[in-house]
This record gives sequence, C-alpha cells and structure tokens, in this order.
Amino acid sequence: MTNRFLAAALAGFTVIATHVTAQGPPQTPQPAPAQTPPATPPQTPDTGGRGGRGRGGQMATFPAQQRALADPAVIAKGKQLFTTNCVSCHGADLRGGVTGGPNLLRSGTVLMDQHGELILPIVRGARAERGMPPLPIPDDDVIAIAEYIHSVVASARGQGAPPESENPPPNALVGDATAGEVYFKANCTSCHSPSGDLTGIGTRLDEAKALQNYWVVGGGGGGGRGGRGGPSAPSDRRRVTATVTLPNGEKVQGQVLRLDNFFVTLLLDDGRQRTIRREGDLPKVDVKDPLEYHKKLPAILTDKDMHDVTAYLATLK
Repeated sequence: MTNRFLAAALAGFTVIATHVTAQGPPQTPQPAPAQTPPATPPQTPDTGGRGGRGRGGQMATFPAQQRALADPAVIAKGKQLFTTNCVSCHGADLRGGVTGGPNLLRSGTVLMDQHGELILPIVRGARAERGMPPLPIPDDDVIAIAEYIHSVVASARGQGAPPESENPPPNALVGDATAGEVYFKANCTSCHSPSGDLTGIGTRLDEAKALQNYWVVGGGGGGGRGGRGGPSAPSDRRRVTATVTLPNGEKVQGQVLRLDNFFVTLLLDDGRQRTIRREGDLPKVDVKDPLEYHKKLPAILTDKDMHDVTAYLATLK
C-alpha cells in the first residue's frame, strides 16, 4: 500500500514538472514603454491640391489650378516673350489671335504639358503642316513661355474659361438705333411688335450682349429651359405645328412630336397622339415653325444689322 502511494505521488510530481518545463521560466514583468507624443508632420504650403484651395483662396477645381507654378521671375520673362512672339496668333488672353491661332486655354497639349516638354517640339516645327512655323527661340525661353501659359490657365474661373481680367466686358451696344428700327420694320414686324411681345425689352434685358443673343435666337416664351411649361408645353411662339393631308382629302393638324422620312406624329388639340406612316412625299406635310427665320438668321445676318437692331431694341424701355 505504501509502495502504491509513493508511485502515485511520483507520477503526479512528474506531470507537474513536465507542465512547468513547457511553460518555461517565470517571466519578469516589464515596465510599459514611456508614451511619447507623435511627431508633428512638416507643414507644406497649400498649393490647391484636390479639394484644396487654389489661387486667391478659391477652390481648386481642375488640374491646372492644382499645379505648382514656376518662379515669378520666370513667369514674368515668359509673359514678355509671349507678348513678343505669340500674341498675334494666340491672343493676349490665349483664346486665339487675329491670324487664327488655336485657343491655348482648351489645348490638350497645354493641359498635359508640365514644364514645356510638349510645347517645345511644336515651337521647333512639329506642327508646321498645321500652320505653326518653327520659331528661332532658345529652349530656356520656350520653357519660360510655357510656364507663363500655365500661370494664365491656372488663373481661370474654370477649365477652358478665360482668365480673370480687370478690363470691363466689351460693350455690344455699338450699333445705330435708327438703322436698326428700319431693319426691324422691314424684317421682324410680321411676328414681333415694340408695343406687344417686345414691350420694355430694353429694361428687362439691360445688358447689351444678353439682349443681342436673346433676339437673334428668337428667345422668350414659355417652355424649355427657364419656362413654366417644360419641354412638352412650349409657348405658341415656339410650337412647331403641321398639317397632314391624307389621300382621301382629310387634314390632320397638331403639334409635331416626330417627323422623319417614315412617320409623322402629331399631338392633337384633344390631347390624343396620332402617328401617320409616310412614303416619300406622301402624305403631304406642311410644317409651320415660328422660329424658322431665326434658325436661318445667323447665316444671313450681317454684323452691322445685328448691332443696329440690338441698339434699337435697347431703346424700348
């Protein structure tokens, strides 16, 4: 019995010893490392990165506003060189000059160029066949011109827009109002009246350029952009209508919803739609478009007549 007790005790001691050996020696607690404040990252100037602020504190909205500009001395040098060598073709505001050079504000080459590497080959004659002759300008000067161009593009209100300018906007009110009245009476009174739809037009549109654009395209009326009725409910002045004469002599009239070589679809006065198949010129379709004359006007209107009529309409207060 004593031997059995000793054997059991020895077995238990062996199990405990094996477990302790597997665990290894007891670990001495280590003090926690001292907490140090995180290093303050270096502050970098805000150059208008994505979502950041651009020139003049404005939000940088396109890549040209987000790039770092060259040294002001390089840009000033480039401006002088651009004025001497480039203005006649590309214009002082980069939108194209009197000799027909392209708009640099919307040039893909300018937008992708970094420091003149894409502009330099063009100055050297890479696009001579497109009317850009090679220019004997040193490489450093071409780079300065490129940096100046980038500085102008970066100052735009939006990508492709002209840069900010302290000059007042051009005045479109340069015509002869008396001559404009003569033109108006000869060409416009069948649809328009100074005492009717154009009453007070010179007050309602007191900015000459807006007034000029308005009357040339036949602006006004409800429907469409800015109107109350929406695209499906244009005013009478803008509604295109048609009369379809069927082979049996029946006439179908309504607003044109679709007209092509195969079908004509009309919106009838009672709200129903009617689609009629076409084969060549049959059935006969007579279209009445109130703005037909205005759609043809830009191709036949002279600058003088346009300015004269604008000056006349500006007197209708």
